[in-house]
Amino acid sequence: MKRAVILIADEHHDLEVWYPILRLREAGWTAVTAGIDSKRDYTGKFGYPIVVDTLIDEVQTKDFDAVIIPGGWAPDYIRRSQVAVEFVSQMARAGKIVAAICHGGWVLVSANVLKGKQATSAPSIKDDLINAGALWLDKDVVFDDNIITSRKPTIFQFFVRLF
Repeated sequence: MKRAVILIADEHHDLEVWYPILRLREAGWTAVTAGIDSKRDYTGKFGYPIVVDTLIDEVQTKDFDAVIIPGGWAPDYIRRSQVAVEFVSQMARAGKIVAAICHGGWVLVSANVLKGKQATSAPSIKDDLINAGALWLDKDVVFDDNIITSRKPTIFQFFVRLF
């Protein structure tokens, strides 16, 4: 069974967490949530709570096939966690799926995995991705090897069909 970890921080976009979790589970994946702090309870941008399954300090690259980075304001917190950034970097270097939704591209910038890659994002962080070496495309979803970027959570309609 394939396993994906979804990185969680406060003020994540609620749909960009729950939609991937549900779609992945429907497709037969195990979806695990990992908080970036020492706490277990987080609140989404629209107030919906989530209790995470584990913490970022407890996950290992070898145990997962994919990492998902939801948007909202959470990526700004996630990118401040050196452990989370290193985990994303390791996943990318290992050729595992690294998916970022909306503002999730900020974490890819911090993980230094975009140089020479095609990517998309929320338009407001376009310049950040370009400055990190990405070729930013004006598309809803972009696949470039193991890096998948999207403007919204419907990325998982495409993602689960591929894997």
